Amino acid sequence: MTQIQGVLLEDVMAITREAGALVMEIYRSDFEVRGKQDASPVTEADEKAEHLILERLSTLQSRFPVVSEEAAAAGFVPEMGQCFWLVDPLDGTKEFIQRNGEFTVNIALIDNGIPVLGVVFAPALDRMYAGAIGLGAWLEVQGKRQAIECRSIPEDGLDVVASRSHGDADALDQFLKGRLVRSRKSAGSSLKICLVAEGEADLYPRLGRTMEWDIAAGHAVLVAAGGQIHALNGDVLSYGKRDLSNPHFYACSAGYR
Repeated sequence: MTQIQGVLLEDVMAITREAGALVMEIYRSDFEVRGKQDASPVTEADEKAEHLILERLSTLQSRFPVVSEEAAAAGFVPEMGQCFWLVDPLDGTKEFIQRNGEFTVNIALIDNGIPVLGVVFAPALDRMYAGAIGLGAWLEVQGKRQAIECRSIPEDGLDVVASRSHGDADALDQFLKGRLVRSRKSAGSSLKICLVAEGEADLYPRLGRTMEWDIAAGHAVLVAAGGQIHALNGDVLSYGKRDLSNPHFYACSAGYR
């Protein structure tokens, strides 16, 4: 299984990079911003990247149903079964619109509710995070790969990362109450989870609405790097829920309690 996952992960990395190149073409243009039914923004980049990803995933030898953000917004969610893909063609659309570079292309494979493989690519930053259970996790920058893993919690306090565009400062303060915090910083998209995976942060609380495709790829990378995502009651987050929404959660390194 590990060998199959390794081949599949390389395939998904190539697909994600191709989608990222397409996103960057639109990023450099005078693109239009529209609103979806839920009032969230969408651009040509979301739609074209999703079309490319769906087309490429359909050609892989290992074929599974695909749940993707824009298709789901249009009312199409296939029967997921034991294994299925979760795709967010452009996570951090607000960051894309603001042109701050902190947006990602996300693809994850779910098996029995568990994210077993994931790729998160930030094309404007040329940072690709990838990982799979049994294979570990790594960061690829300019074609060079380095293994990443969660770190031990520093004795002088937690480095906390929070959402740049979706924040509730009061809720975050309440969550962190009683914990020794060394620093707090903000970032966009699923890069926040990846910062925990590479040992640049210890904790990412998300106390607001998210969907499964928003975090599944980052979750897979984090697990492969030795971390985890928990609901606020301590349960490990799982995937394949009927409404595809997540409870409030926190992503953390293995040593967090």
